[in-house]
Order: sequence, then C-alpha cells, then structure tokens
Amino acid sequence: MGWHLKTIEETIAELGTSPQGLSADAARQRLVENGPNELQEQARRTPVAMLLSQFTDFMILILMGAAVLAAVIGDLGDAMPIIAIVILNAVIGFVQEFRAERAMAALREMAGNSATVMRDGSPVAIPAREIVPGDLVLLEAGNVVPADLRLVEAAQLKAVEAALTGESLPVEKVTEPFADPDLPLGDRRNMAYKGTVISYGRGAGIAVTTGMGTELGRIAIMLQNEEETRTPLQKRLAVFGQRLAVAILIVCAIIFTLGFLRGEPLLLMLLTAISLAVAAIPEALPAVVTITLALGARKMVRQNALIRRLPAVETLGSVTYICSDKTGTLTLNRMTVEKVAVNGGELPLEDICGAGGGEAGRHFMMALALCSDARLDGKGNLMGDPTETALSAAALSCGYDRKELEGDHPRVAELPFDSERKLMTTFHRQEDGFISYTKGAVESIVDRSSAMLAMEKESPPDSEGIVRLSEEMAAEGLRVLAVAMRRWEEIPQRLESDLVEEELVFLGLVGMMDPPREEAAEAVANCRSAGITPVMITGDHPLTARIIARRLSLIEDDDSAVITGRELADLPLEEFEQRVEDIRVYARVAPEQKLKIVKALQDRGHFVAMTGDGVNDAPALKRADIGIAMGITGTDVSKEASAMILLDDNFATIVKAVREGRRIYANILKFIIYSITSNAGTLVAITLAPFFGLPLPLLPIQILWLNLLTDSLPGLALAAERAEHDVMNRPPVDPKEGIFSGGRGYYVVGFGILIGAVALAFQAFALRRGLPWQTMVFTFLVLNRMAVALAVRSDRQSLFRIGLLSNRPLCGAIVITFLLQLMVVYTPVLNPVFSTTPLSGEALALTVGLALGMILVSELHKVIKRMVRRG
Repeated sequence: MGWHLKTIEETIAELGTSPQGLSADAARQRLVENGPNELQEQARRTPVAMLLSQFTDFMILILMGAAVLAAVIGDLGDAMPIIAIVILNAVIGFVQEFRAERAMAALREMAGNSATVMRDGSPVAIPAREIVPGDLVLLEAGNVVPADLRLVEAAQLKAVEAALTGESLPVEKVTEPFADPDLPLGDRRNMAYKGTVISYGRGAGIAVTTGMGTELGRIAIMLQNEEETRTPLQKRLAVFGQRLAVAILIVCAIIFTLGFLRGEPLLLMLLTAISLAVAAIPEALPAVVTITLALGARKMVRQNALIRRLPAVETLGSVTYICSDKTGTLTLNRMTVEKVAVNGGELPLEDICGAGGGEAGRHFMMALALCSDARLDGKGNLMGDPTETALSAAALSCGYDRKELEGDHPRVAELPFDSERKLMTTFHRQEDGFISYTKGAVESIVDRSSAMLAMEKESPPDSEGIVRLSEEMAAEGLRVLAVAMRRWEEIPQRLESDLVEEELVFLGLVGMMDPPREEAAEAVANCRSAGITPVMITGDHPLTARIIARRLSLIEDDDSAVITGRELADLPLEEFEQRVEDIRVYARVAPEQKLKIVKALQDRGHFVAMTGDGVNDAPALKRADIGIAMGITGTDVSKEASAMILLDDNFATIVKAVREGRRIYANILKFIIYSITSNAGTLVAITLAPFFGLPLPLLPIQILWLNLLTDSLPGLALAAERAEHDVMNRPPVDPKEGIFSGGRGYYVVGFGILIGAVALAFQAFALRRGLPWQTMVFTFLVLNRMAVALAVRSDRQSLFRIGLLSNRPLCGAIVITFLLQLMVVYTPVLNPVFSTTPLSGEALALTVGLALGMILVSELHKVIKRMVRRG
C-alpha cells in the first residue's frame, strides 16, 4: 500500500491503532496472525549435499574416470595426482558455496535486535521480532529502524538510508503526506524503513509492515530467488570437456582397432589406448586453473581488490559492462566546497582566505567555522554531518579553526537546524556585544535578509542576483547554501526564529558536491580503450548524476543516455532491452530496477560487473557475472552477496582488476593450447604410425611419463606469464567465444599434425640409421613440449621480443623437465623401467636440435600472422 500517501489519521484508522499505540492483548493477537517481524530463510542445502555437488562437473567426472583407468593399468603414481586435484577442487568449491550461503544471515543481522514501542500507553522495550503492524515505535539517534514505519513525529529526525536507497546523505524526515503515488523510495521522507539507521533527532512511527513485507524483506526475497551465474571459463570448460571426452574416446578406439588389425598384441594395444586416453586428458587443467586464480587473487589483494570466489578472477577478463555505484566509487564520498560567492560574485576560495574577500570574506569564513557542529577527532579527521564537515574543511583550509575561534567568540546560544525552517543559527560573544551566524537554504536566507555585506559596506540585498547566481551553481550539480549574520547588543530573551532569524545581513553563497575521484576519469577512459562500457547506477538525483557523469566523460550532452528510476519503471521490458546498450546513467533507481538492468544487459549477451555497497544492491550483485562490493562503506549483506570486495572503494581498482583478469584468462588459455597441442602431436604420431608401416613410437609407460612430466611444472609456470603490453587495448573476450575460437583451434590442429608428422619422420630416419629410435622420439616429444610452452607465451609477439628469460618459473620448469628426462635416458636402473637406451652425443644433439627447430617454425607462423593483420 502507498502508506506515504496517507495522513497520520488515515494510517491510524487503517491499522486499527491509536496515538498511544496498541494494547498488550491486541499486540499478542496480531503477532499470532502476522507472524514474527523477521526475515525468513529458505531451506538451506546441507554441507554434505554441497560437497557432493562438487563432483558433478563433467570435467571432474572425466578426471575421475582417468584416475580409475590409470589405476587399472597399474600406474597408481599417475592416478594419485589426479585424485588429489579432484579433491582439492571439491574442497575449494565447497568453501566458496558455503560462504555464499551467509548473505541471508548478514541481511537478518541488519534488522536490529530490540526496539521501544508504546504498549497500553507506556514505552516498553521488546525484541524487534515481536513488533506487529499498528505498533507505535519510538526512535532516537543510533536506533536501527525495526520495521517499515509511517512517521507520526519527527523532531529534527534524520535517517541514514544509503544501504537501502543509495542516497549518500542523511535524509531529513517529515510527517506530512505526499501526493505522488509513484514517488521513489528515497523521496518518501515520511517513512522510515527497516534496517536503516537514525542518525539525528528523535521521532515516532506506526509500524505498517513487518518481516518479509518490508522493503528489506522484498530484497531478501529477490536475493533468495537469484542464482549465481556460472563464469565464462566454467561454461567454456564444460563444453570443452564434453567435446574432448568424445574426441579422445573415438581416437583411442581407432588406434586400438588399427593396431589390433595390424597384428599388434591385444594387451599392448589395450594398454596403449588406455594410456593415450589418460595422457590426452589435461588432468593438470583444474590444478592450473585453481593455482592461476589463487596467484591472481593474491596479487589483486595488493592492488586493493579482495577476491571472495576464485572464478571471479577470470570473469573480470570477460567483462563487457561495469555498472558502478556513484558515491565513493566514482566520487570521493566526501562533500567538498567547490564554489563560493562573496561580494556579489564568485571568487576562488584562496582569494577569500586572504584580504581579497574584505570584511565580508572574513565574516563568511567565520560563519563556516562557527555555525557548525563538526569537530576534529584525535586523528585530525572532521566528524559530523557531511555538509558541515565540508564547510569546516573549507574554513580550516583558510586558517579558520573553530576551536581557536571559539576562544575569542564562544557559542552562547543556538537555534538548531530543522527541516521546516531550513536554517541553523549560532550566537557568539565578541568584544562589543554578540554576533549570530545563520546558514541554510538560499530562499530562506534571502527572504529574511534586509542587507548584504560587500567588502566593508552594507547595502540593500540584490535578491534577484543572489537567486540567479545560486541557480547557476545548482545547475552545475552543487548543493548551495547561503550564509548570513546579525549583530546584537544582548542575547534575545526569546530564541525564536521569527525574532532572531530576521533582518539578516547576507554574506555569501557556498556550493558543495561529492566530487569525482581524480583517477576515475582515467579509469573510465581505460575502460573505453579496453572495449568495456562503464555505466553509473545511483540512488542520487538525476542532475547530480548527470553532472558527475559529464565530468568523468561517461556522457557528453546526450540526454537520452540518462534515465531515472521512474522512467525505467514506465518502460516496457522489450523497449528497455532495445535501449539498454545506449544508456550510461541511471538515477533514483529502486533495488529491483538494478536487477532489471543487469538482466537486460545479460539478455543482450554481455558479461556484467556490478558494484554496490548497500542492501539494495545485494540481489543485483548476486545476479551479475561478477558482483563487486565496497570494502569501506559496504554493508555485510552486499559483501556476502559479492564475488569481489574493493578494499579502497575505488573505481580505478576495478580497472586494474580487469587487467589482471585478462592476464589470468589468457594464461589459462595458453596452458590449454600448450597441453592439447602437445597431446595432439602424440596422438597423431601413434595413430598414423601403422599407416606408414612403422612400429608404435611410444610404449604405455612412456606415454604416461610424458604426460606426468610435461603437464605439471611447465603448465603451472605458464600461470606466471606477464600480461602482454596491449592487453587493455583489446576488446573483451566475446562471451560466445569458445576455447578454440580466434584461430586457436587451427593452431592446435595444425601444429598437432606438424608435431606428429615430424615425430614420425624422425622415427623413420632413426630406424634407417640404426639409432635407438624409440628413445629419440620419446625424448623429442618431451623437449618439443617445452618448445610449445615457449611458443604459446604470445600468439602475437616474437619470443625473442618478449625475452627468453622474462618468465623465470617457466625457464626453471624447462631445465628441471630436461634433467628429469636425461635421468630416465641415462640412469641404468631406470632404462628397463621406461624401455630407454642411453643416447650418444650425436643422437642427443639431433633430438635437441629438432625440438629447437619447432620454436623457429612457431616464430615464422607469428611473422605471417602479423603480416596478415597489417595487410
């Protein structure tokens, strides 16, 4: 119901209550009828169910099958690493899912534990869960609002609603009804909502909805109904795993059949086929993915981005839209004086600080310092209302310290601010009597001013000029206040507004705003060059949002790029989805609309990063491809619903994280291409050998050793590869793109066939020369994989330009792999185990030289690709 539309009398009548609250009996009856005032959770999955679900992924099932096959052929040594990888991934997945379940628990914590209500005409403290519709709830500073309330009393009452509405400043509350039925949540100032916090004053309100019927409850329902989306890599790996499994089974069946028909021993061919099946599966892939993501997450923490769910690291590399909150992320979250007007016109603040402002400038700065309740804490930080801290900071920057000034001008009386007068006045003693300083709304000050001070002289006020100047400042997105003064011989007996806030002397205007972060504009530009579209979604007013967006170059002068929550609500879904890619700023949006924006972008095929700090952001954070919560201003609910937390609340940090995400995704792809290309070469050699009348190039034990040796250290070392210099000048990875898109499939097939053909030619050459051909082919395939690892470090840049030694972990892995292979070849005790023969210096040189030749082939391939791109 539109409770904000109803008068206090209508609300009392509708809910069957009274100005003295409910009776205890009526409250008990309503508690039975309506249920407790708490958020209800859906039945959670048990930890056992969460753990078992980690083993249902197709790639994991394939790996488990590979482990069984490896154990069947008697190689437990190869089976154990696979089993360890599967268990490691299951544990990581379980921990992440278990943590994700805590978002609802954090939401429940926001509701507050107790409240004071009127029962039988007397105030009573009760558990918040026992509040029922019709209860009269008493409010004071520091209280968490326990239910959705229609306010019936508001004495200078202010509430911090940023967590629910996105409004950055405390909201002044009123009791009068509003006429607009479609008024946004943040503008319903005669309401107080469950989970928000009273920051100032006192008041009372009638509980109109409780539990899941509150605005907080609606968010809880949305949060429970939203499922986390799978990351791009998870989707691609699922498809990759299915296709790989089918391909491997077909190839192994062909090899077994051909070998059997050729007359090879049945057991040998069975073991060979099984060994190839185990070897062809990149069982190190989950480990490489997990370790790469973990290393990336560790690096991101140093850049103020805390990763809560590892897959989010990779998702960042595929993001096409960043939907960012304004306050604190794109802006400083600190009100700052931007413009001042004294002596009838705008002046730089530093001019007013000095003699340039004259007597008017001196009194103006004293008013900013003295007519304020902001104070410095022990660390030198200003504490208090954001507006007052901004004014005090400006005064301090000019040397007007309130604490020092009050030594000569102590405060002796005051009229606190209230929303009806829109004024605040303080009285101060001075040598020749008293002086009062008044600040507040421009129209209120102008209406009560009988003179204005310009330099050293008082003159009649130029009301029209003052109002025009204030409107020009407001049009720039500034919050404008006026400042005035009045001299007194004695403090008035009656401290009432109609007496003391009249016949004022106007001093000047001050314009404030929460300015954009300096680094945010550069980060927005970096987004654009990276093919990412930044979008602002805020609960603030459209004018403020538009001004900030222009200063950050999010928009130019295109009004169609800005839309309000009300306009969005009136827009049919089909029409909105047609426009969503053209909109850059959303202002005054409701929680469900943030969710609507994310879904619309996803329906258009985009990967969406959503930032937020409030409870209202939680459903959208959970739904987005990557939810990013604010570490400083963020609520526990938003953090628990997110995949990443910004420790510095800075938009620029997101862009740094995107760069790291792209590097990580690229490195995971490099491992996959390295592993599949190398395995494809081995498969081609073994498959085609019978067609050329050649014996099997490798034995089962050699295949398994080749797989174990080369998929571990070199594969993991690729995770340390640095980002290529132009990584942020490329478009995001196409959401529809598969692992083998972008020419990677052709590379795998082409080089796989080439490696297999070279291995067979080398085998034939060694056979004719009477050399130990099997050991030479075995060693060549091991060393060739090291060449492929070097080649895939970049698909564009030359290896020699990147630097052979720029990835030291990979260099170390290559050296260790080479030494281990030499140990298998030259250690007498291992020769019979691996069926190897020590190679002569000439045979080893031929083998090493041929493997190095594959690097030159790869370099030639890159040269051709660069020429094609330029052409």
